[in-house]
Amino acid sequence: MSHDTLPRPTTAEKRPEQPGRRPDGRRRKHWTKRANPLAGLGSIVWLVIVLVPIYAMLSASLTGPDKALTGNPLKPPADPTLDNYNTVLHSGFWHLLSNTVIVAVTVVGIVLGLCVPLAYVAVRTRTRWSGAAFRLFLLGVAIPAQAVVVPLYLLIAKLDLYDSLLAVILPTAAFAMPVSVLVLTGTLRDISEDLYEAMALDGASPLRMLFQLTVPLAKGGISTVVIYASLQAWNGFLFPLIFTQSDEPRVLTLGLFNFVSQFGVNIPALLASVVLSGVPIFAVYLVARRALVGGLMGVGGK
Repeated sequence: MSHDTLPRPTTAEKRPEQPGRRPDGRRRKHWTKRANPLAGLGSIVWLVIVLVPIYAMLSASLTGPDKALTGNPLKPPADPTLDNYNTVLHSGFWHLLSNTVIVAVTVVGIVLGLCVPLAYVAVRTRTRWSGAAFRLFLLGVAIPAQAVVVPLYLLIAKLDLYDSLLAVILPTAAFAMPVSVLVLTGTLRDISEDLYEAMALDGASPLRMLFQLTVPLAKGGISTVVIYASLQAWNGFLFPLIFTQSDEPRVLTLGLFNFVSQFGVNIPALLASVVLSGVPIFAVYLVARRALVGGLMGVGGK
């Protein structure tokens, strides 16, 4: 081929590429993240709405009883004192806390022990009956506890469980199960089918797949269920109020309710009991908050 027949370089080939320009000479579009002042302002407003009541509660719990209703509630206490916390801790608080911990741990154990296999069967067994059973089970989400409290009371009385911790544990676990199955089902659906097929080719049984494949890969959903069930058990008030009577099975929420009459004038002591009762579950939430958010994002499944 002669020199005259060679193709001439184009304009884009003659000109070196400049930063920010495409080879044809046109300027590239750079997509940058722009600050959203409205979102930032909304976050600040929401933070203030959340933190101001917490600050006021902490400040009032460090105030003497004679100064609780005087002055600016947002002003730091002039003479902070821990006498209110000392009063609460010597008024049966540890007994209430231990009962609440027992209820929360037992409810979480029951929910995990039943909901993980239920979600596994709902995902792996693709039949008409399993789908219908799963949808029927989820109807529990739409049934409020107040609507069935009378039948539950009669059932617990027939089983001779009234005025015991089991009278609080069993209904709390039952009403936490529908949402827990929904969360776990969405998490298990995100597990690749190829992993199940690989284990099946190795001769793994369904039980082995459940414990060696499903449970390790569903840690996000399991953490979400743990937080959700523990919150339901920790903050439950209706079942302890209806199904218990004596001081022995009393839990924190019912104890705080009774503190209203015990510390009817001593408002700082009441707020100190609220602070102490919220610290354990708040610590659990801080530890598992990432897993909680990640698990809730997978509720919809694939």
